[in-house]
Amino acid sequence: MLPVAALAQQAAAPSTTPPAPLTGAETDTSPHVLEPFLATYAVYKDGKLLGEATMQLVRQQAPRWRTDLVMHGTRGLMGFVGLNAEQSSVFDDLGDVYRPVTQATVNKSVFTRKQTVGIYDWNSRAANWQGDIKESRRRPVPLQDGDMTGLLINLAVIRDAAPGKTLDYRFVDDGRVRDHRYVVADERESITVAGMPYNAMKATRSKDNEDTVIWVVRNVPSPIRMLKRENGKDVYDLRLVEYKGVE
Repeated sequence: MLPVAALAQQAAAPSTTPPAPLTGAETDTSPHVLEPFLATYAVYKDGKLLGEATMQLVRQQAPRWRTDLVMHGTRGLMGFVGLNAEQSSVFDDLGDVYRPVTQATVNKSVFTRKQTVGIYDWNSRAANWQGDIKESRRRPVPLQDGDMTGLLINLAVIRDAAPGKTLDYRFVDDGRVRDHRYVVADERESITVAGMPYNAMKATRSKDNEDTVIWVVRNVPSPIRMLKRENGKDVYDLRLVEYKGVE
C-alpha cells in the first residue's frame, strides 16, 4: 500500500482497539505527545467526492518516527486516470523539533510515474534530492535548525496551534525552500466530522495565489481537515472520516 515507506520499516498493524472518539478538550494544556495513529479521509474538490486518503504515524526506534500520506482517486477525473499521490517522511522527534531524515514522494497515474527521494544530512547540514526532479533542484540545500518537510509541518501545526497564535516554519522539500506562516484564528470554529460536532482551531497560510488551511483539535492526533486552494480554486480538500491508534 505504501511503497514510499520502503525507505523505513513496514507500518505497524492497527490494534483491535475501537476507533477513538473525535473529541478535544479546549482547556487541555498538557504537552503534546506523539502517538501512533491511522487516519482515513474523504478527498473532495469543489465539494465533489473524488477519492480517499490515509495518513499514518508509525513509531520506530526512538527517537525515530515515520509519517505517510496516501491519496487515491476513485471518482471523476482522478479515478479515470488512476491518479495517486504518496508521501513519506522519516524523522526524529527531538521534543520541540521534528527533524527530517528522509522524504520520498511518488505521483503516478495510468500514464506516468514520478518519484523523488530527499536525504537530510544533519552532519554536513545539507539536503539532497534525486529522482524525477528538475536539474535546478538537485543542488544541495543548506539546512537550518527547525527545517521540515510538508508532512512534518502538518504535525507541527497540531502540536503548536493555539487561538490567535502565529506559527512560523521553514519548508525544505523537493529541492525547494519556503517560509510557511500559519495564522490561527482567534475563535474556534464549529465543525462536524462523521456526524460529531466539536470546536476546531483553524490555521491559515496565504502566499501569492495559494491558500492552505488546516483545522486541528486538541487531543486528536491528525488534522481534522486540510484544504488547499490555488487561484481561488480547490486543489484538494481532505476531510477526516475516522482515526484509530496503532502500535
